[in-house]
Amino acid sequence: MARIETPKRIRGTQDIFGEEQRRFAHIVETFERVRRLYCFQRVDIPVFESTAVFARSLGETTDVVSKEMYTFEDRGGDSLTLRPEFTAGIARAYLTEGWQQYAPLKIATHGPVFRYERPQKGRFRQFHQIDAEVIGAGEPAADVELLVLADQLLHELGIADGVTLQLNTLGDAETRDAWRAALVAHFEAHRDVLSEDSLARLDKNPLRILDSKDPRDRPVADSAPDIDAYLTPEARAFFDAVTAGLDAAGVAWTRNARLVRGLDYYRHTAFEFVTDRLGSQGTVLAGGRYDGLIGSLGGPETPGVGWAAGIERLAMLLEEPAVETPDVVVVAEADEFELAAFKMTAELRRAGYSSASVVTGSPKKRYDKALKMNPAWTVVLSRKDGEASLVERGHRGVFNSESFRTILDPIYNAIA
Repeated sequence: MARIETPKRIRGTQDIFGEEQRRFAHIVETFERVRRLYCFQRVDIPVFESTAVFARSLGETTDVVSKEMYTFEDRGGDSLTLRPEFTAGIARAYLTEGWQQYAPLKIATHGPVFRYERPQKGRFRQFHQIDAEVIGAGEPAADVELLVLADQLLHELGIADGVTLQLNTLGDAETRDAWRAALVAHFEAHRDVLSEDSLARLDKNPLRILDSKDPRDRPVADSAPDIDAYLTPEARAFFDAVTAGLDAAGVAWTRNARLVRGLDYYRHTAFEFVTDRLGSQGTVLAGGRYDGLIGSLGGPETPGVGWAAGIERLAMLLEEPAVETPDVVVVAEADEFELAAFKMTAELRRAGYSSASVVTGSPKKRYDKALKMNPAWTVVLSRKDGEASLVERGHRGVFNSESFRTILDPIYNAIA
């Protein structure tokens, strides 16, 4: 008989278990708690969308759209794409589901996203993000609130040390147009030394040359004009209001005048929380203001600002979370007490105690088996000298003894 070959896990995916799952869960639980503190509503959107949602929002010429998206034709002939990020799908839902009536809308989500790229440490083809957005608020206060939320999240995860908030302004439309024209003139004057990628970007996406990693581009990019010389008074006032709000909230930041977003719908604030603890993959959370996005999807001009962070990347910065252990383990040292142990465990769980029962294995070793679970408390049911016996032992922590006894005594009395 031929041996059946076991299917393998797809390259760039992961089975999350044990320590990694505890890290993952800790990030999600902390994110959910913090977003509630800021009154952000939870939202869930489809894992796949019409390909046009991402092509329009991310730009046909971007690497994500041209090289990294998982796009397929369904049986009806429609082109669908697994989401490579959250913002575009949220913007689509804002338009199609009538969420304009709730503006300004503060929402948050988390889940899997998909990009076909070379897998490496902390980077997968199916990975996970947390995401927070404010749609319909054009004031600097929305940017400040999102940044303060992100800063508190990193502090509560215990990973804020060594992480720096880098901040820049992309100005308003007038600022951006003037700066873009100056950049194009600068790069055209040096096109003979630019890399092939930067030459391709020069016509379609010249701002991206500023953050090129190619050594050939760095001298030209470093000598390019800064945006500050082109800021309108309104754009400068917006950025000053954001930085003043961060200062008032006690959030440390540093200016990075080379931090850009290539697509034209980005405005004003752009930011990244970066660290040197992850090697070249130093960004742990990033976002910005995208006032032109919803208009690019066919909706009315609507301001928006948001950020996303990779859960896997955040997890690499975490201390190992503690292993979950039960509050109570009920041990049936005599087989006749198996049902009583089940009943006790069920009642303890209903009362809010995490509980397990040990009813199998050698009767003499069941208690040792329970101790390996590292419970705060053990309850042992046995028979000694012909009589049923219940022994409680506290190992750590303190229980509400009255509540505890209310659960245990009726069950014990029924078997005594």
